[in-house]
Amino acid sequence: MIILRGKQVIIAALSSLLVLGTSSTINAKTKKTDNRQTVVNVALKAANEDALTNYVYDTVDPTSANYHHYLTPSEFAQKFGQSAAYVAAFKQYLAKYHVKAAAYPGNLSLKVQGTKTNVNNAFKATYVKKKGQRSKTTYKLPGKLSKQIVAVIGVYASKDSRKQSAKKKTTKKSVSNSMLTSTDLPSSGIKPNTDVTGNAFSKKYGALKFADHYQLSNLYNKGLSGQGQRIGIIAHSDFHIGNIKTFWQQSGINTDTSRIHRIYPISNRQEMPAIANRGITNATMETTLDVQSASSVAPKADVDVYIGQTNNGATNAPSMHYATFMTAISDNVDKQISTSFSPSVEDNSIWPDKSSSLKQYNHAFNLMLEQAAAQGITVFRASGDYGRSERLNGKENHVLSTSPYQVIVGGTTLPYTKIKNDKVIQVTQERAWGDTYSLSSRKRKEGVFPGSGGGFSALNPTPRYQLGVPGVNTFRAIELLKYLGNNRYAVNKHPKVITGTGNSRNIPDVAGNADSETGYATYISGDMVRLNKKHHLILTPAKIWMVNGGTSYTSPQMAAANAVMNSGRETPIGFWNPQIYKFAQQVDTPFNVLDNANDNNNLYYTGQPGKLYNQATGLGTINFDKLYTKFNSEKD
Repeated sequence: MIILRGKQVIIAALSSLLVLGTSSTINAKTKKTDNRQTVVNVALKAANEDALTNYVYDTVDPTSANYHHYLTPSEFAQKFGQSAAYVAAFKQYLAKYHVKAAAYPGNLSLKVQGTKTNVNNAFKATYVKKKGQRSKTTYKLPGKLSKQIVAVIGVYASKDSRKQSAKKKTTKKSVSNSMLTSTDLPSSGIKPNTDVTGNAFSKKYGALKFADHYQLSNLYNKGLSGQGQRIGIIAHSDFHIGNIKTFWQQSGINTDTSRIHRIYPISNRQEMPAIANRGITNATMETTLDVQSASSVAPKADVDVYIGQTNNGATNAPSMHYATFMTAISDNVDKQISTSFSPSVEDNSIWPDKSSSLKQYNHAFNLMLEQAAAQGITVFRASGDYGRSERLNGKENHVLSTSPYQVIVGGTTLPYTKIKNDKVIQVTQERAWGDTYSLSSRKRKEGVFPGSGGGFSALNPTPRYQLGVPGVNTFRAIELLKYLGNNRYAVNKHPKVITGTGNSRNIPDVAGNADSETGYATYISGDMVRLNKKHHLILTPAKIWMVNGGTSYTSPQMAAANAVMNSGRETPIGFWNPQIYKFAQQVDTPFNVLDNANDNNNLYYTGQPGKLYNQATGLGTINFDKLYTKFNSEKD
């Protein structure tokens, strides 16, 4: 934990998939109004949601007249967004309270900006707390406006504001702080050999390790390397461009950094405290590895990094994440987008937004990703790094969002042999990432275990493209771990095998190498931050090479592979999932199914012998050369 300018900024050690949250609110009783600028998002209904969903599927159906007929944001607004008159009425209403609003291109949501006090007044925000329940914020809008709303994201009224409202006084100032939460970074403890450079380094630690193993190198040999494409990265921390350049130099990649672009939907770099721009934090590491991974796998593609960060704590994590994503989608310049960040997990008990429920937020997110699909954008998301329980509580829960309109990317372990903790560890073939075997005896008795996120969504039903696919909605699992409480597990000496059925969105969709034991290099430099005994900040310059793992590496790599494939096409590939689930059922499938039931699990779910799908690795790993041929064989 570090203390900065009197506010608590909690930075926990985390996995390489970053989950954002919101801490409790601290009320500053010395002021009656809160003049900090905040961003609130109003997610709107589609004009015809069923028609939108059908259109999204039609864009990747070769038998449809709308096949590859992707929409621009203005065309989307005309076909599926809310009317210009409705948007104008909303803006006019908010202006009365000195609050600005602008529709994201597509007219599927509004970005609302103003002081927290003015925003609360405009939405008639009220603090509500019932016994035994978490507090929430209710809002009230004119009926003609409220009828078209799916979710209002980011409005927060404190308990003190309710008291002030009852007395017809202005709302007291509240300070809402950001918190980055998760557990230990899945690190192998290995430092890469930096005496090796160029392709040799890349093959051992970088892009060519991914590309060679998954046959993307065959597309490089055809002259495809992402030229003419742009990759969007959704992030919540800035990064140092010099770290990207150093990584490229080591990997033998052209070091022209002009292809890296920053976009700031919330607060720009100049508005952030100096420590946020030069300090080494877990969030900075996350953004850095995302950019390094994507830019090296597609070395001729531009990379647009959408950085949703707050300089004053006034915008909460769900609102920042939604606004950052919607900015990238409505900009419509990146035909492949990846994120390794999440605003929370699918768990109502810790959902941080007060003005939207988890169900409402999920609905809003699905609509936003349907807009992306209708525009021909392929979205990738890391599945998580702790098996079926991203929140370490022993129960199944997954990172938000588990939307069916994105490719959720799980993790595997490549074959390796090592002596570790005085024993020989041998993985003879690629398997689902779920490591209970390489840790020390002490950690096996009580610790945290890394593995690919996978299982069943708590929020989304089984999408039509998964229905009927062998292995979907059935599962085989093994109770490898016993939950001890306090975010710790132990390995069961006699684990039980469980089989059963599910009935929701199955995750992940595909998988790739994510184990830190067979992982990738990352370079980061800046100031290490710590507190001394007097709670003064101590900054120590550092330059760090490390080998890490996590689905955070695999998701941007997949997005970059999509850019490589798109660089050889006239129209974007678009919405992957209906296409890949169809390809997986064909004789010449581009997928390598990891269906072994033994030594092939994500800490819980295992392979399902003879079936095409399992909740540890999805459809399996990808042969990108074959996948590219499959996409191109469809009627255009």
